[in-house]
Amino acid sequence: MNPPPLPIRKRFPWIFYWIALVLIVLFAFAPIGSVMTCAWIANSHGCKVDEGSVHPCIINGKDYGQLLYTLGVLGWLMLVTIPGGLFAFVIWLIVLILHRASWRKRFGVPPPIPPPPATA
Repeated sequence: MNPPPLPIRKRFPWIFYWIALVLIVLFAFAPIGSVMTCAWIANSHGCKVDEGSVHPCIINGKDYGQLLYTLGVLGWLMLVTIPGGLFAFVIWLIVLILHRASWRKRFGVPPPIPPPPATA
């Protein structure tokens, strides 16, 4: 007769939390990428970009001034996305801590193996 199979320990679903954290960070810092892209394109083609007005920026015969202006002004969206990302991170952390605590209660960590009794 075979002994009963050993119980399989379920692993904590860290991957979902890591994916959520990456999405939160990408959301919070997306306007920075927009401004950096705008600056990179404008600097590499010698264009002027500011928040005051649209300036012409001719690249390969086409005017990209409006697009660069929009990308640059999207930087102001950081006033919303960074506090929103911070709030989402706090919620993420609270959910992670509560889920991890209930996971440990439900599946528990096996008790440590006691040392063998000393022989005298």
